[in-house]
Amino acid sequence: MRDYEKETAFLGTWGPFQRTVFFLLCASTVPNGFSAFSVIFLADTVPHHCQIPEDANLSEAWRKAATPTQLVDGREEAVPCQRYRLDVIRNYSGSNFILGVDVNITGVELESCIDGWVYSNETYQATLVTEFDLVCGDKWKQPFTSSIYFLGVLCGSFFSGQISDRFGRKPVFFVTMAVQTLFTMIQVFSLSWEVFSILFFIVGLGQISNYVAAFVLGSEILTGSVRVLYSSLGVCLFFAFGYMMLPLFAFFIRDWKMLLVALSVPGLVYIPLWWFIPESPRWLLSQGRVEEAEAILRNAAKKNRVSAPEVIFTLTQDEDKKKTKKEETYSFLDLLRTSNIRNTTLILFLVWWTLSMGYFGLSLNTSRLHGDPYVNCFISAAIEVPAYVVSWLSLQYLPRRLCCSVSIMLGGGVLFFIQLVPPDTPSLSTALEMIGKFGMATGTALMFAYTGELYPTVLRNTAVGSCATVSRVGSAIAPYFIHLGTYHKYLPYVILGSLAILSAVSTILLPESFGRPLPETIEQMQKRTQMQCAWPSHKHSAMDQDNKDNKIISSDYL
Repeated sequence: MRDYEKETAFLGTWGPFQRTVFFLLCASTVPNGFSAFSVIFLADTVPHHCQIPEDANLSEAWRKAATPTQLVDGREEAVPCQRYRLDVIRNYSGSNFILGVDVNITGVELESCIDGWVYSNETYQATLVTEFDLVCGDKWKQPFTSSIYFLGVLCGSFFSGQISDRFGRKPVFFVTMAVQTLFTMIQVFSLSWEVFSILFFIVGLGQISNYVAAFVLGSEILTGSVRVLYSSLGVCLFFAFGYMMLPLFAFFIRDWKMLLVALSVPGLVYIPLWWFIPESPRWLLSQGRVEEAEAILRNAAKKNRVSAPEVIFTLTQDEDKKKTKKEETYSFLDLLRTSNIRNTTLILFLVWWTLSMGYFGLSLNTSRLHGDPYVNCFISAAIEVPAYVVSWLSLQYLPRRLCCSVSIMLGGGVLFFIQLVPPDTPSLSTALEMIGKFGMATGTALMFAYTGELYPTVLRNTAVGSCATVSRVGSAIAPYFIHLGTYHKYLPYVILGSLAILSAVSTILLPESFGRPLPETIEQMQKRTQMQCAWPSHKHSAMDQDNKDNKIISSDYL
């Protein structure tokens, strides 16, 4: 069996070639940070009340009196979806009733906002809500806008992984980057909420597709500790930088159309970099295209100013069969074909689903927290930086199962304590929610790296894409999951905390990948999952044999 990292050791791990790939692929995730959470500001709900038409023949005082009020958290606010009947108000205004006493009597009949709404422009100049009146009877469209985006992400996760395994990482990466950028700009010209939603679905499809392709491409090109740095800290940290820049853009650009234009520009700058990022040599080898893989590595050796051996790869028996027989293809079904791999896949589905629902639910909830929405969004983004640093350090020195289980337990456990916080200390509730976000972000970064290490090259992109697909089911329902708080304030936190604890326990049943090279074939993965099921007395001997067969040295991996 081929030992890829040993055969490419002449390149080193951190030459000009690796640095170029590392930083260009990391930078590609900055627009993903914009896109994933732009809906926080694009579709935020603003204070509103019923429009009183100019031809209602009412004085300013009576126009104001036509809008009923209610107490919300001890403050008097206008009722957003009803007003007093204008014909009744006109009768009052022409009679001897005293304004402010007789107008607000309980017997006055109410009606809906048949003349539209008046929106506050204190925070935003315009949002999707104000543009398309996503309030009152159409209020359900506001969270559904987020769900539509994540449904696009779901479809992109599933199909892009298999397409990438079939046609290559690089073409899928650049095509989906172009899709995300182009359709983000086209959204500006949406004439209805329905048109915007269709375009937003396509943006979500492109967003996750280029993110997963970039993650897998970098993980397969880079080796050793640099690969761990890239998969656990690099792409995640640059994603967080994009997320942190979002509230900054939104603070200075209060109109949703101009904000979309500003967020699409970075993607345009990135597309011409096709000539600087190579295809994955690992993937080329898995397809039997040895000459193309060697050409990329010889070019890399030239950039790193090292000498490549005369023959880098010896054609293996499996690769020779690919040249003489019909190429073997793999699909999602291979993730469920055998019991060992199927158990691993199902556990990962549960963990990814829980992490995604928690991560996006807590992220999208920032505009509803106490305080300024821009500051809350920035803090929610900034908390991810130490989370990704912790995930990187954990992957460097600690077993994968331990890291993932602890981070998920932390993310879900603190949410139980939010219901114990006194109502007069909302800042403490916000702090606990941010700690939960820290745990969810750490777990998400760990699971991307961990999942990529568990599956072989021929299935890696399909596996990561499929897990991302399942996780997006969680993100698609996250807006409505948080909405459960309108029925019981702490219900979302209790449910999410319970799911997190279940996922943390399930993670312990996964195979360990710490100190091992990436598996290249399904047989290698099968062998490792079988070792996980072995009795303790046989476990070490099985591991020793696997290391002997594959000539594994842990220090070469880290």
